[in-house]
Amino acid sequence: MDEAVGPLLRLVLDRENTFVTRATAEALLRRQDRSGLRVVASALAVADPNHGDWIHTAVLDAFAVYADERDEAMRICEELAGDPDERVASGARLLHGSLTGITCVLHPA
Repeated sequence: MDEAVGPLLRLVLDRENTFVTRATAEALLRRQDRSGLRVVASALAVADPNHGDWIHTAVLDAFAVYADERDEAMRICEELAGDPDERVASGARLLHGSLTGITCVLHPA
């Protein structure tokens, strides 16, 4: 829902508690859908280095096991990199780079 984007962004970029940043980002990423990835990408584009580190930790936690899930997230990020909202597009490129660096444990047969 569009009205949830603002509150979710505030949670991912929570100034008081980086655990909220990590937990919210990971929950959005575990949805494994365009909406969750879009919110995280948008936050990553404007995150300070500390919050960016916690978002990258959430990316690793969410996508380190299954290569096919990581690959699908990378595909969605490639699409989001062309988003007309430059914040989303920029964050999607950063998120794609983070996903590229993950060596997954399990790969499709």
